[in-house]
Amino acid sequence: MGTEGYSPSVLRKAVRQAAKAASFRDASADMAELAEVAISATHLQRLSERVGGEWADVRDSQVEAYRAGTLVRDYEAAPAVATVMLDGGRYQARAADAGRGVTGPGWKELKVACCQTYAAAASPRDPQPKPPAKFRDRAMVAKLTAELKSSGPKGPPREATPAARRRRGRKHGRRASRRLVRTVVATTQDNAAFGWQVAAEVHRRGLDRATHKACLGDGASTIWSVFEFHLQAAGFVAILDFVHLLVYLYAAAGAAEGKGTEAAWLLYEQWLTWAWSGQTVPLVAALTAVCRRLGAAPDGVAEDDRRRVAADALRYVKNNRSRMDYARYRRLGLPVSSAGVESTIKQLNRRVKGSEKFWLRGGAEAIVQVRSAYLSEDGRVDRNWRRPRPYARSVGRHRLGRPTAKAH
Repeated sequence: MGTEGYSPSVLRKAVRQAAKAASFRDASADMAELAEVAISATHLQRLSERVGGEWADVRDSQVEAYRAGTLVRDYEAAPAVATVMLDGGRYQARAADAGRGVTGPGWKELKVACCQTYAAAASPRDPQPKPPAKFRDRAMVAKLTAELKSSGPKGPPREATPAARRRRGRKHGRRASRRLVRTVVATTQDNAAFGWQVAAEVHRRGLDRATHKACLGDGASTIWSVFEFHLQAAGFVAILDFVHLLVYLYAAAGAAEGKGTEAAWLLYEQWLTWAWSGQTVPLVAALTAVCRRLGAAPDGVAEDDRRRVAADALRYVKNNRSRMDYARYRRLGLPVSSAGVESTIKQLNRRVKGSEKFWLRGGAEAIVQVRSAYLSEDGRVDRNWRRPRPYARSVGRHRLGRPTAKAH
């Protein structure tokens, strides 16, 4: 029995479920039903936050070793293709040391990196010169763009299975890259700390030694600051997520010719073709012409004003045109969508995001570390559980003090 009063097997199951279920209360019910062990929601919260804090300490020690130049690489062989996909989720925090209840609530950002390796799939020619059929389907594009806008664009849904991806690749004549290993880096800390965590993970896995490597993001300045500071010098290629670009182009075409009209769809198809093949010169010229025809948007105009929509699309393309050479990226076997990190964020958000969930910063960070470890495919969960744990006061029935945070 450990210091918490449970066997290692029961403790491991309890912590895993606490970080996976939608709430500590649900995790408590799961343990009672599936493991026939009665553990209260508050008790599960304490257990998982303690273990998550220990795993955060392991991560921080690796970052310190990386900055000191002593972090050991875990992989001898370099991968053929590697990507680092960056984005952010959301969670609600509350003030610490404010007693019971919710004081000073506010939304905070959860920063996430999805680091993936792939089997080699380079080609002398563009393996998919035409845009996928889903990007040329009116109903699907309208639905996709509406969903992204309503959720504060977060990207496309993850394809159901690896088999589905292979079938889609064959259908369009594309030899799709096969994903090998995914690891997840996530934190509630600031962008500077997140950047060092990503850099340490890249070094540990040897992603910087890949033959072809890329960093994908949705265009946010915080993403490209991490890229420029930590990944650019290592030879990573910056790639703008294509689906986020598609949303801007579709909206601008509607602004130019009237939303939902035949003329708007034809204009979108032309811009889509240019963007998919990486032809930024005619795309910028066309968007510039639309902005001139519509005129400048006055200050304070509504977000859906035609002039503002067109200007936003032009600015977005200009700011990211160096990250839009999609034909070359596909020849190198690199993905042009950050769907991997979008899917990961959905799984993290399911645990920490909710209108009824208010976290203390340390509690959210601990839970995120456990969830990230279980989403990673490099065996880190087993390594973490095998590490000697620091001695601590027992956390068990009749030995708990007053809860410091509401169970979610």
